[in-house]
Amino acid sequence: MGRAHEVRAASMAKTAAMKSKLYSRYGKELYIAAKSGVPDPEMNLTLKRKIAEAKANQVPADVIKRAIEKAKGGSTENYDSLRYEGIGPSGATIIIDCLTDNSNRTVAAMNQCFNKAHCKLGVKGSVSFNYDNLAVLSFPYDDEDKMLEELITNDVNVSDIESEDGIMTVYTDPSDLHKAQECIEAMIPNVEFSVCAIKMLPHEYVKLEDPQERELWDRLLRLLNDVEDVQEIFHNVIEE
Repeated sequence: MGRAHEVRAASMAKTAAMKSKLYSRYGKELYIAAKSGVPDPEMNLTLKRKIAEAKANQVPADVIKRAIEKAKGGSTENYDSLRYEGIGPSGATIIIDCLTDNSNRTVAAMNQCFNKAHCKLGVKGSVSFNYDNLAVLSFPYDDEDKMLEELITNDVNVSDIESEDGIMTVYTDPSDLHKAQECIEAMIPNVEFSVCAIKMLPHEYVKLEDPQERELWDRLLRLLNDVEDVQEIFHNVIEE
């Protein structure tokens, strides 16, 4: 599919801001998972799987613990999942997933970001039809045949496998993310994932050649990343 390079390049950047955003994202998701049932991973499968996913993405133990303790403490915070889709210059498209306790605040922030970057906020479905919703797992390994056989044996619905420069990327049905993760961890002891998440992957990528267009696009990404409610951003622009 030719996606592995773009996915890894975007996911392996290790700036402090990106880490902070990642920790905040998982903090909310862990809190929601803990509130959805008993705040004990041994009695709450959703929470157990979310903890495993967080650990695979190098989320510190104290971030995980704080989110669960917050749920145990009887916090009444409630979050809604919202998705926004937008269009930028020269065929650029973007999908923004949010978790918010105030939808009016979030939509106002989205409109402000898009207006300042001279981009267009679209309606539901205006962009996402050009993306695939897949679980993505990237890790050091190079035997595609052996990996495929093991995943199929464990009833994982594999969409594709890529291997490049010693890094393997497995694409599966989103519902099989944790099943695939457990299979890979059993197969490769102490494996470290560079990507372990559900993502929206574009069918085609575009490159913004015009410097002004690139500047506006980068501005949009910066503004969106500064919005507290934004959980994840997916787009089809090749990173530079």
